[in-house]
Amino acid sequence: MITKDEIRDLLKDIENERVERTISTKDTDKFARAVCAFANDLPNKRLPGYLIIGAYDDGSLNGLKVTDELLRNLAGLRSDGNILPQPALMVEKFSFPDGDIVVVEVKPSKNTPVKYKGTVYIRIGPRRGEANDEELRILREKSEVKSQTFDTSPCLHTTIDDLDLDLFKSEYLPRMVSANILKGDKRGIKEQLASLKLFDPAQGCPTVAGILLIGKDPAHILFGSYIQYVEFAGKSKTSKVVNERQFSGNLITMLKEIDYFIKYTIQKQRPVFVTVLREEMKINYPYEAIRELAMNLIMHRTYETNAPARFYEYSDRIVMDNPGGLYGKVQPENFPHVNDYRNPVIAEAIFKVTVMSADPKPEGEVSGADKVKSGAENGADGIESGTENKPVHVGDVSEKRRRNVGEDNEAEKSIGEAGNEAISEAENEAIKMTLRQEKILQLIREDNSLSREAISKQLKVSDSSVYRDIEKLKKIGKLERVGGNKGGYWKIK
Repeated sequence: MITKDEIRDLLKDIENERVERTISTKDTDKFARAVCAFANDLPNKRLPGYLIIGAYDDGSLNGLKVTDELLRNLAGLRSDGNILPQPALMVEKFSFPDGDIVVVEVKPSKNTPVKYKGTVYIRIGPRRGEANDEELRILREKSEVKSQTFDTSPCLHTTIDDLDLDLFKSEYLPRMVSANILKGDKRGIKEQLASLKLFDPAQGCPTVAGILLIGKDPAHILFGSYIQYVEFAGKSKTSKVVNERQFSGNLITMLKEIDYFIKYTIQKQRPVFVTVLREEMKINYPYEAIRELAMNLIMHRTYETNAPARFYEYSDRIVMDNPGGLYGKVQPENFPHVNDYRNPVIAEAIFKVTVMSADPKPEGEVSGADKVKSGAENGADGIESGTENKPVHVGDVSEKRRRNVGEDNEAEKSIGEAGNEAISEAENEAIKMTLRQEKILQLIREDNSLSREAISKQLKVSDSSVYRDIEKLKKIGKLERVGGNKGGYWKIK
């Protein structure tokens, strides 16, 4: 409990996020709102808050004589059932020559948000008021008692018909569950979905993760679940827009589209002078670096907002911007040394789909995340990534940090010197014309207004496969899109 000398210091100071003074002795609602606000500890000071009864705003005492009834009423705030979860508080009387005061010391709650009669109160500086939606999100995310995350919560007003069950059976389930277990699995589809937290049996509907990962049309339900890509000719948003598109659909399909888009559209090569007689082709950005940032863009964003994730390419840099701030235990002072996951189900799925499905790495090779740190300086003109309004520059990494993440010369070569090999491999792959690509060209010759979805239906293949083939045809100069997605047409060269 606070000491008498510490109380004197608090009385001399102004009101702040940890101190509230009042001369009222009967305003129980006011006391309870103050306790609730201190327990929520929105600024995350992790220090007690103090409600001082018997003092004016300027710190002078009003000559209060504390009664046992007042002490009992204040102590009852903890357990009367109006403040939930119950706060931890202590009540003590102190006597001074100018009168008595009562100090209610409130410990920060580990289980936030704390509510008084169903309303969440917070304190920022001398202000106390009701928490808004963004403040509620911060309180939920900083809670050390982890309740249901947003991606595991039921997506009400949806049904199992909103899920692409063919995609779940053919692609998602085999990557999340071993083949041996699947052979003996006799459960129904809903039980399988529920075991992977994609379906809520109690509510009889998919979870948010289910809609996002394997939904037929997630953006129709979660309006901000897409990525807005814009390429600018210059260094600011006021520059001319060169290219723009929207990545939407379920995350399993979107991950593939983003991957091929980065490989065949974002990554470019340019000649770099070596000697009078020789030039080397260098890539503008390491494929692994951009891909890693894009995966994090999808994985760590909040899907509770209607705002999309943003992927902006300027003439000198790439900026990826997420809705949502730092999550849970991650704070500005400990970033990037502490990890926490806003969307644990989505994070696990992306890891299994994008990492475990890739070819195994030789022993000792660094991960994609480490390649971002080691390769951005060698290959990238500028890459930024971060949460909303807080971009993080990837290129500036000290030698000490490089040693900490376990980089070696071979890892640097895989991104720096081996960049040319990656370009050659991509070019060779792009030059080859497959039978399906020939069929796509034939369909377009017959009807140059066909949509990608219509082509995929006629060929009876996935939309992502058609997207990949079209991007390759555009890359090798066989196909061009004239106009936008609506009202435009295909032009065969």
